[in-house]
Amino acid sequence: MSGRTIENEQGTTSPAALSGERSDLLEMLGKHRHFLRFTTRDLTDEQAGLRTTASALCLGGLVKHVTAVERNWANFVVDGPSAMRDADDMTEADWQARLDEFSMLPGDTLAGVLAAYDEVAARTDELVRTLPSLDAAQPLPQAPWFEPGASWSARRVMMHIIAETAQHSGHADIIRESLDGAKSMG
Repeated sequence: MSGRTIENEQGTTSPAALSGERSDLLEMLGKHRHFLRFTTRDLTDEQAGLRTTASALCLGGLVKHVTAVERNWANFVVDGPSAMRDADDMTEADWQARLDEFSMLPGDTLAGVLAAYDEVAARTDELVRTLPSLDAAQPLPQAPWFEPGASWSARRVMMHIIAETAQHSGHADIIRESLDGAKSMG
């Protein structure tokens, strides 16, 4: 990894302390994380769980989902396909747990959901900073949405996490605007 690392107040290195590709990946991911988090500003737990469109999505659920996606993919980079279940091996309970990611369940709080997101983000950022090579690849688990026998590099996983975060940041912006007219931009 090129570039010198500089610790910030939290004791972690900032994207600006890196150079090149790793810095670009962390900066882009950080930007989209910010927009996702920003859509939840000044909300109550109840508001974070409201469905404001025809979709089943709510703001707190989107943050929970993005957190789970980022955690699972970061685990995949480290542990390979064993970090994810093959789609054929998933039970009804597994599919229900996946659906529950999109909702604020009893006991969920917005503060708790955001804290979990921060923890996962810090781990992912550290992985990007310290992984020996972004070219390191792992075979994908079996699922109808993956090409059979395909592998993804750590770089591709990071681009997928960025795309997922950006897509759901857009969903969150629409949900928030439908809730109370607040926008992330403009």
